[in-house]
Amino acid sequence: MSDEQVAEQLKAAKKRTGGLARAAPELMKGFAAVAAVATRAGHFSAADRELLAVAIAVAIRCEDCILYHVDAARRHGADESALVEALEVAVEMGGGPAVMYAARALETYRAL
Repeated sequence: MSDEQVAEQLKAAKKRTGGLARAAPELMKGFAAVAAVATRAGHFSAADRELLAVAIAVAIRCEDCILYHVDAARRHGADESALVEALEVAVEMGGGPAVMYAARALETYRAL
């Protein structure tokens, strides 16, 4: 997958959630508050929290979640080796199908 395709997929995912935010603003305002708390630096850095989210996204097979959280992890300073460690945990927890999603998350990181 090319860098441009990954960027377009991320843009499309953000457009979809924007549409949901316009249709259900109170719901998405509440979700945004949850996300802000869940990704705020504390014992874990913001990058570490985003890497946890990537691992979970891989294990539950949420493609748009992978896009969002890989992008956020990268913006918060996570490097590729940290992503790979998180993906190793995701594969352990998700089994064979997680291998395919882990590969997609790594490809996304490299394309962004």
